Amino acid sequence: MKVVNLKQAILQAWKERWSDYQWAINMKRFFPRGATWDILNLAEALLEQAMIGPSPNPLILSYLKYAISSQMVSYSTVLMAISKFDDFSRDLCVQSLLEIMDMFCDRLSCHGKAEECISLCRALLSALNWLLRCAAFYAEKVKETLEQVAAEAQLKMCLERLEKMLGSTKNRALIHIAKLEEASSWSTVEQSLVKLGENLNNLSNSPLRSQADDCVSLIKSIPTMLSVHSEQLNKTGFPTVHAVVLLEGTMNLTGETQPLVEQLMMVKRMQRIPSPLFVLEIWKACFVGLIESPEGTEELKWTAFTFLKIPQVLVKLKKYPQGEKQDFTEDVNCAFKFLLKLTPLLDKADQRCNCDCTSLLLQECGKQGLLSEANMNKLIDKRTVDRNQAPCLKSAENANIQPNPRLILRAEPTVTNILKTMDADHSKSPEGLLGVLGHMLSGKSLDLLLAAAAATGKLKSFARKFIKLNEFTKHITSEDSSKPASVRALLFDISFLMLCHVAQTYGSEVILSESSPPGEVPFFETWMLTCMPEEGKILNPDHPCFRPDSTKVESLVALLNNSSEMKLVQMKWHEACLSISAAILEILNAWENGVLTFDSIQKITDNIKGKVCSMAVCAVAWLVAHVRMLGLDEREKSLQMIRQLATPLCSENTLQFYNERVVIMSSILEHMCADVLQQTATQIKFPSTGMDTIPYWNLLPPKKPIKEVLTSVFTKVLEKGWVDSHSIHVFDTLLHMGGVYWFCNNLVKELLKETRKEHTLRAVELLYAIFCLDMQQLTLTLLGHILPNLLTDSSKWHMLMDPPGKALAKLSVWCALSSYSSHNKGQASARQKKRHREDIEDYISLFPLDDTQPSKLMRLLSSNEEDANILSSPISVLRHFHLFPVTSRTFLGCLLQ
Repeated sequence: MKVVNLKQAILQAWKERWSDYQWAINMKRFFPRGATWDILNLAEALLEQAMIGPSPNPLILSYLKYAISSQMVSYSTVLMAISKFDDFSRDLCVQSLLEIMDMFCDRLSCHGKAEECISLCRALLSALNWLLRCAAFYAEKVKETLEQVAAEAQLKMCLERLEKMLGSTKNRALIHIAKLEEASSWSTVEQSLVKLGENLNNLSNSPLRSQADDCVSLIKSIPTMLSVHSEQLNKTGFPTVHAVVLLEGTMNLTGETQPLVEQLMMVKRMQRIPSPLFVLEIWKACFVGLIESPEGTEELKWTAFTFLKIPQVLVKLKKYPQGEKQDFTEDVNCAFKFLLKLTPLLDKADQRCNCDCTSLLLQECGKQGLLSEANMNKLIDKRTVDRNQAPCLKSAENANIQPNPRLILRAEPTVTNILKTMDADHSKSPEGLLGVLGHMLSGKSLDLLLAAAAATGKLKSFARKFIKLNEFTKHITSEDSSKPASVRALLFDISFLMLCHVAQTYGSEVILSESSPPGEVPFFETWMLTCMPEEGKILNPDHPCFRPDSTKVESLVALLNNSSEMKLVQMKWHEACLSISAAILEILNAWENGVLTFDSIQKITDNIKGKVCSMAVCAVAWLVAHVRMLGLDEREKSLQMIRQLATPLCSENTLQFYNERVVIMSSILEHMCADVLQQTATQIKFPSTGMDTIPYWNLLPPKKPIKEVLTSVFTKVLEKGWVDSHSIHVFDTLLHMGGVYWFCNNLVKELLKETRKEHTLRAVELLYAIFCLDMQQLTLTLLGHILPNLLTDSSKWHMLMDPPGKALAKLSVWCALSSYSSHNKGQASARQKKRHREDIEDYISLFPLDDTQPSKLMRLLSSNEEDANILSSPISVLRHFHLFPVTSRTFLGCLLQ
């Protein structure tokens, strides 16, 4: 049959039952290339034929849906065609039209000629009026008793589409433009609003009434849009660099500098960032981190990261080839010139740190050879002039407070001196070492020293020294004199508390030795691995590690119960710490059975915490594990015992540095008990330690689904244009809670919602930075599961249109490059190594990553296997390239480029 016009072509396709893909090919063959489908009114012709009967024609509707997905027809012509349908009594037809609107109403964009943009605005106004008429029709129909349920369902669908359309500020702005263009059309909308309002008066369903009122108020706000100040998206230079630096400073201070240097260089190359702006973005991230960081330990960690670690990173970056006639010191100088223009940022940092941060940083860079002396002095003078114009930077109340940057810079050489001191032989005179440790405990000295050690890569050495010191106390001879016994007790206690504090602040992997001979694992390592509560680690209170030699337990119970105070000479502290858990169980059982009174328990807990705080820490560690296993009505006495152990002893008969040791103990116990206290809704007031409360803990809002939290946080991050420290920790918590697949899948969905080119580019930059939380596993999930699902499911092909499809391809390539490069160098940060993951599939069997295997990309491309099952592998999908329609092939083309 020779095709004469569009209607005939559609009818022929219907009679011969062409598939949507076949129909599109034949349509292009039948009609000349000169005329566009919008000029031929293809959308209107298809809808006219599809809506002839009481229910829509599914085959012809599939042609329209394909035309929309492949961009044969514009959104404006589809909306205009829908708005011409006015027989609302045909419920199934109305439902189909609403489903078609769902395909694109949340992703409308205005790129093209001015006439096309104005057409879209007018079409959106017509569609709004159509939805209002539709809602008014069903609101009136609700009055009829027989039709009430069906009418309410239809009304709900209309209101949901109205809400979806008006929920976008961009859509309301487009409607506002149409209102300015065509005042008469807006008058029609106002009339429809009045009619809807009249019909809603009879509506008894309060949720529907509330939903309708929200939509009406949004429509009424459209004329006043220009008078309302709308914040523009903040433009940040390079959000990926910013986020990578923030992530490293917030979560990986102890990591080596080389992996960070290589990751930053890869981002610089992938995004083609000029060197001065690249260095500027690093400094901006550091200053933002300083300003945002919570007071206490986190602030000290950020200060050490900025003033000690980042200069070392720049020294290593300087060694990379910079291109022809490129001098890295000049790039650093140029970056500082740009930075000095960001006066509000620098002033805020100076106010937070109570000093001239920029000048201190410039001096540190000068020492490292990153700036010439002349340039350094010019920059310092410029910053001094700027600071003089802001006299409120240093208040009188802070005048006597030592600024953290100066303290950190002083702490760095002190760390080296302490390490040397601890290397000396103290077996003959351990009292001298005790003086050094006592000095470390005063004020915030310990946290300063640990932060400086972490930023300079010396924290592991620091921890090893304290492990050796803890072991050393086993071998100090206990003479009749009480002095060596008290020194031995103090050395054990201080080293134990410091190691606990390091493990909680910087991660237990810092403590663990690379390899210890069998049977020679240090006491603290054994205790930490088996008995110490940590995030994501559930302990079994009945585990053999909590059940040592029964005779030792019995003697310890007797000692705690009968003695007025502990006898230092006869105590073996490591054995006491291992036995205390079983002893506490015996004491707890005796208390619960009425054998012991509360006064007896108080005397026992005083004995436990009276001399060495480490015994109290070990006791609470077991009690935390024990409380988790108890019912609600069984927890009272265990929690009461924790409360007793956490309360400092008010007595003069204590060992040296008791107050300082209690400060650290309280911090350790607060971290240990945080989860269990939240689960049991119990409050224990820990003594005022002078230290910060647990930072970045309990971040997720209660009673809110984690998917909503992920979506809202990512939306806020995208609007701001950069990731802040708090958001990084929220993302990390969500990744830990939801798992790798859930996290990756939902973030990719958020990316595919974006329709503007600049928004998708920003989303890719931010997603890449977020994926750095666990790059290798997230990349494997993306390439092994998410992409194959999108490419092999025809119902999802419309999501891969440009620009979101191209953006996803870019994200995939960036992640693949980073993962492959870092794995080949054996780089995985501590936070990635310790993450608890669910097993989606055996990743290693899906993509072997050992060095004996060739590149997975090359290996899969060279495979000759044509089994359909291989489509579960992303690269093998490329071999079936010809099977995909234009949208999917465009995405794959971007991926191959």
